[in-house]
Amino acid sequence: MTAVVQTTALSRRYGTQWAVDSLDMQVREGEVYGFLGLNGAGKTTTIRMLMGLIRPTLGHIELLGHEVPRDRMKVMGAVGSLVESPSYYAHLSGWDNLKIMATLLDVPDERIREVLKVVDLTADAEKKAGQYSLGMRQRLGIASALLNRPRLLVLDEPTNGLDPAGIQEMRNLIVRLPREHGITVLVSSHLLSEIDQMATSVGVIHHGRMLFQGPIDELRHRSSASVSIKVDRPAEAQLSLAHAGIDAVPDGGALTLASVDPQAAAAAVRALVNDDIAVYRVEEHKPTLEDIFLALTSGVDAA
Repeated sequence: MTAVVQTTALSRRYGTQWAVDSLDMQVREGEVYGFLGLNGAGKTTTIRMLMGLIRPTLGHIELLGHEVPRDRMKVMGAVGSLVESPSYYAHLSGWDNLKIMATLLDVPDERIREVLKVVDLTADAEKKAGQYSLGMRQRLGIASALLNRPRLLVLDEPTNGLDPAGIQEMRNLIVRLPREHGITVLVSSHLLSEIDQMATSVGVIHHGRMLFQGPIDELRHRSSASVSIKVDRPAEAQLSLAHAGIDAVPDGGALTLASVDPQAAAAAVRALVNDDIAVYRVEEHKPTLEDIFLALTSGVDAA
């Protein structure tokens, strides 16, 4: 697939502090790319450089095959973004807010109707924007960004501050955009569980550096699942399993098996019961994206 975003050694320094440090990013056409990092990791600085709002200290950016910021005016017509909180006129309706932008872009009213439908605001188009919920205002901002039929949509923390219903609405919208409208989406967030449900690819940034980039399934596979057996006498239980040829690692009042194979778990339980060791619970632990992210960042901090 074609890369719609490509950065090479992208860096931005403020004084002596590197907010972004030698970042190589690649977002491919037709995907939802989740840009993950804790607050202050460098996500917004990176996005502001991508949008040409600030200049890199070092490095190279290409959007849709054009260099930014040099060719910014050539490419921005094909890029939509919601980088800050969406701006709107509270005393005007959702329709009228979009009409102002559509006039500037020389876009017909039919396109306003189309984007309102895309973001599910058709029924509220005549309501004053000041009466919109935060989630509705976010979707109005995205509708505005979609007016010029962008190939790339860049969203910086679009679910920030939303209630669970608003988060679900935003997530569903983002997932639909590539599939139904052919729009590549780059979405930044510190909400790891949300990115887990939206993204096809992911980049993990920490202290301005890219720790991981690739398919989200590949990130999940970096940490394997495990089986935990909670017992009454862990030390004796470990010896019992060792005598049965089963590898296990103590973990508090439990033992963690080296294998998640059901047959291995069953054999471990049989061995423990045969040695009169009480088995309280057997459970499989599958690391979440957050678990893997924390493991990644903890390793960096410890280095």
